[in-house]
Amino acid sequence: MKSKRNLKGAFTGFAAIVIPVLFAVAVLVFLFVMGNPENFQGNNTANLPKPGNYLGTIYKGGIIVPILMTILLMVITFSIERWITLTRAKGKGSISSFVVRVYQKLASKDLESAIDECDRQRGSVANVIKAGLLKYKEVSGSKDMNKDQKVVAIKQEIEEATSLEMPILEQNLVILATIAPLATLLGLLGTVLGMIRAFSALATAGAPDAVALATGISEALINTAFGIGSSALAIIFYSYFSNKIDKMTYNIDEAGVAIVQNFISQHN
Repeated sequence: MKSKRNLKGAFTGFAAIVIPVLFAVAVLVFLFVMGNPENFQGNNTANLPKPGNYLGTIYKGGIIVPILMTILLMVITFSIERWITLTRAKGKGSISSFVVRVYQKLASKDLESAIDECDRQRGSVANVIKAGLLKYKEVSGSKDMNKDQKVVAIKQEIEEATSLEMPILEQNLVILATIAPLATLLGLLGTVLGMIRAFSALATAGAPDAVALATGISEALINTAFGIGSSALAIIFYSYFSNKIDKMTYNIDEAGVAIVQNFISQHN
């Protein structure tokens, strides 16, 4: 119990540290890489970007750009972190094949081999199944409990083990879920700010300020692109990881039911 809670806390600490670091990286890249005077005509950031210079063009997106860059980096970072975590949670080899092997061991009444399969597989699914099998082994020899109490004890053990593993699997997914709408809204905010600047340039007396007009349009388009792109990636990765977690949960539930049914059939 304690080790699982510490692991969950470690992931929370990971997010608390990574987000400010990513924001600092985004600001530094925005100011010193994209905002390098060499990216602009006359080596002056107040001028238009040099033709074909995308760094300068992105810099003209304005103050919302580093925030959107942070969000994009968050999507990439937490997607990699979730992929590593879920890969470890799956354990070694196919989960479906592992569950089948456990079924076969239980069917042949070889409980110890089934537990050994869990030790070889490792991962969250194997941890839950092993917890159920250990409780199965414990209550099988107990004379202080009737059959119904033993079945309830096995079910409770599997549920408790599942409740410890699920937070580890789902940790930081809420960040991806929050980023999806947030990136779109921030992109829209940047678009609105850019259009305000563009229309202000058109409203000047005499000839419109071409530089301000171009800057306003760039700001609007860059923020729109960043916002939509980051949101799309967040939705894709969130759906992908949620689907993987659902499959693992299904395998855990399926194995739990099989363990209970096997116990009932062999303890009449």
